Amino acid sequence: MDKEYLIKSAEKLNQVSEKTANEYQNKRDILISKINEIMLSRPDLESLIGIENINMMKDNHANHVRFISSIIKNFEPEILVETVLWVFRAYRSHGFSTNYWASQLNSWIEILKTHLSDNAYNEILPFYEWMQVNIPLFAKLSDDELDKNLSQHKT
Repeated sequence: MDKEYLIKSAEKLNQVSEKTANEYQNKRDILISKINEIMLSRPDLESLIGIENINMMKDNHANHVRFISSIIKNFEPEILVETVLWVFRAYRSHGFSTNYWASQLNSWIEILKTHLSDNAYNEILPFYEWMQVNIPLFAKLSDDELDKNLSQHKT
């Protein structure tokens, strides 16, 4: 499995309705506040994000909502895949573990269920489930890319 597999699987996701995209966008502040609250309360936070990365984590949460808001308004599977791979490489190079994404996505799903209408939740949930089930592949592909870049710099 590779990036092409991720793109093909992302192509199976459905564009959400304009109403759902607007609801997600309109609730962005509460969503960001809740994810920060949940993640900051975790006793294992340092093992998930590394040392002194709280502000980076908070930035990631705000960027996540902006990105998802954009992707559900104008769905492009390739952009979804490329961006998630970039995020994995960037944040993992700063000490974030793959377990961070599993924890974060589980929390996002809980928050969305609580704060979105049933219809919006049901339309957006497949995007989060898709990211969740593909964490191992995102981790592998980002590791491969990081390893490739490191070996290029050694020569």
